[in-house]
Amino acid sequence: MTRFLRRALLGLIVALPIVQAAAVEPRFDNRVRDLFFSGFAGVAEDLAEAMALCDTTLAADQNHPEALVWHGAGLFYMGGMAFRQGEPAGGRALQARGLDEMARAARLKPDSPSTLVPRAATLMGAAQQVANPTITEPWLRTAVADYEVVLARHAAQPTALPIHAAGELLGGLAEGWERLGDAAKSRVYLERIVAELPGSNYAARAAAWLSAGQRTERLTCLGCHKGAAN
Repeated sequence: MTRFLRRALLGLIVALPIVQAAAVEPRFDNRVRDLFFSGFAGVAEDLAEAMALCDTTLAADQNHPEALVWHGAGLFYMGGMAFRQGEPAGGRALQARGLDEMARAARLKPDSPSTLVPRAATLMGAAQQVANPTITEPWLRTAVADYEVVLARHAAQPTALPIHAAGELLGGLAEGWERLGDAAKSRVYLERIVAELPGSNYAARAAAWLSAGQRTERLTCLGCHKGAAN
């Protein structure tokens, strides 16, 4: 599994508990997410099937937000693979289409975890594999903005997020702002992790970041994702 692929896959897994907590209608992601995860792990047939399910849904409703965001994530992933295969023109075209579809999904459901989390996780995972800040900065800014909307939405809900979901969300924000060079905003989320998730792996890593004053070990993709890191 390539590093880009692994990070994109692990990042998208973060979406699951968050989307589950907010959804009150039959969920499109239940139909496609496992296929996409398998496809992002290198099973081309599963990726093709997931994209086909999105295509069928979009043929019936071109403004279906969840189908758009997952299809866009698939296109964006395919663009990254095209770059790796030495096809930069094709990669740029696919990523541009993917970004456009994810953006359209977010405009259709601008405060919904079902559109914001998949986009944020996709862009955050991709940004970790690209060294050029001119390319990654807009991805990271979109990702942290999406995560902050989701965090604000959950702050207004009576039930707390599970530790894993909260850790991934707060950790993603801390990592994202640190990568954007805003240590003060990153510190806000690091301190929240320590205060709100005591005794967890997330709190231990956040405390290490605070103590070192810089990035040490990753804050996200902890716990149940360990087995996917190979």
